[in-house]
Amino acid sequence: MRPQMRWKLCWENELELSDHTELAEFFRKTYGPTGTFNARPFEGGHSWAGARPELRVIGYDAHGVAAHMGLLRRFIRVGDADLLVAELGLWGVRPDLEGLGLNHSIRVMYPVLQQLGVPFAFGAVRHALYKLVGRLCRNGLGTIVAGVRVRSTLSDVYLNLPPTRTEDVLVVVFPIGRPMSEWPSGTLIERNGPEL
Repeated sequence: MRPQMRWKLCWENELELSDHTELAEFFRKTYGPTGTFNARPFEGGHSWAGARPELRVIGYDAHGVAAHMGLLRRFIRVGDADLLVAELGLWGVRPDLEGLGLNHSIRVMYPVLQQLGVPFAFGAVRHALYKLVGRLCRNGLGTIVAGVRVRSTLSDVYLNLPPTRTEDVLVVVFPIGRPMSEWPSGTLIERNGPEL
């Protein structure tokens, strides 16, 4: 039986301290099983890990935060083309609800993406999430773009690390204002900022 979900769409400025605290706990529990390093950014009430989202879709059930997706509009470079996108990140579904939340969160976010007038939305996830993201892309809602790496700046400066990192991740593109055929070709996406 599917749990009753209540969805909240909110701009970052609308979140209260209690919202950030609850979201930080959600992310620690959701990302923690993938490694303690992945949960560390959410210590101290941080509800973001790299770049801070401007808009969030948060799903709640009787037990609190159940699912989350953040959005940040930015220009990226794909090959030689600069492109305005809505980056989707901070994707999460509480472990006991896996298979139920992400599809619903993109469906809640999709009309907002259309209102924002962006040509594309894109996200980057670990290859281990291929099956989950594949379900999200069924029916032509999105496309998994293979063979693309993403270069980002680190969210903090470390004297012992280079200022950028290039990752081999799974890139997912959602055509919003333009058809998928207009997504630029290229094997490298330059975020020109930290990941969301």
